[in-house]
Amino acid sequence: MAKYTGMKSVTYILLFLIPQLALAQTNQELVSKACLNYIEGFYEGDTIKLKESLKPSLHKFGFWKDKVSGKYLPDGYMTFQQAIDYAIKVAANKKFAKPGSPKKVEILDIQNCIASAKVTTWWGVDYILLSRQENKWMIEQVLWEGPLQN
Repeated sequence: MAKYTGMKSVTYILLFLIPQLALAQTNQELVSKACLNYIEGFYEGDTIKLKESLKPSLHKFGFWKDKVSGKYLPDGYMTFQQAIDYAIKVAANKKFAKPGSPKKVEILDIQNCIASAKVTTWWGVDYILLSRQENKWMIEQVLWEGPLQN
């Protein structure tokens, strides 16, 4: 009888944990995919990838290092539409990212409805906040600094 009870407990634990582990892995993959779409959308001038990952209410703000003074200066806000327009310009002018450009995604945290990630690109480092509606992770906010430090 004790053997049966132990097996029953293990079965219940597995039935509970396996879906939770699968969901966690799926969320990790979905957050990572949203961040890769973001990078590749800008790198490739792909508006479809950007629309897949960016909320229409996107708020993106960053700092760029001035070549003359060496100081970091605010570079202004980028809206969803400005991101799309930038990608269109990249594609039209064929100003794609150079082969081997950094394309790194580090997931910092995933909760039930929010997540954070750090991406490293040719233009620098972006910290990204995402939200989940239903089973889709979308980028809400981006704070970035460029260029990468040598």
